[in-house]
Amino acid sequence: MSFTVVQRFANLPHTLVFAIAGLMGGISSVTAQPAIPVCQAPEPGEYLLLIVSPTANSQKQLRDALPAEIKTTTCQYLTDTVTRIGGFYKIDDAQRWARYINNIVGLTGIITTKPPDTQPVPAVSYNPQSLGEGYAVLVDYFNRPELVSNVQQVVGGDVGFVSYGQRPYLLAVYTTNQKEAYNTLQQLNNNGFVAYVVDSRKVLLLRSNVRSQ
Repeated sequence: MSFTVVQRFANLPHTLVFAIAGLMGGISSVTAQPAIPVCQAPEPGEYLLLIVSPTANSQKQLRDALPAEIKTTTCQYLTDTVTRIGGFYKIDDAQRWARYINNIVGLTGIITTKPPDTQPVPAVSYNPQSLGEGYAVLVDYFNRPELVSNVQQVVGGDVGFVSYGQRPYLLAVYTTNQKEAYNTLQQLNNNGFVAYVVDSRKVLLLRSNVRSQ
């Protein structure tokens, strides 16, 4: 299945952003293309379904496959054109529609949500270091350190501890290989973790290796 749980809106503080794969297809034209609006961020507790649909044909196929009562919006997410479907307040509902769209139309569904701002950030006594250019796969551990060992089993290696958007996360993978990042993200999502791919340059490494408690 090709769906992921991700989130990121650069214009909102304390919000994660998922770096969608560059699937934007070029459309040649002798005239300037109309500007596509930036995707609206989800409401607190809402799950958005973003469908990568860079062409008019893919957008039409998607609309034809959806019931008429489902509202969609074409918008820009990072460098990609996506179809935004909101109104989900259970992740299972968003996942079912992501699977349906992937099976019927063959388009990738990406689930994004906004995390709560109430989780405390633990104090650290060491110097944080910024990661370099690339992709960081983060796992929201919901203040449950015992999840570290489970993440280690999925990724088959050490797990780091980082800060992103002033919130703590487990670092599953840091890589410059986009495919590796998305494969790891899919594995984590398939195992029930809430994981994200983000721009690693905006991640502060607090500890390169953490142990389960």
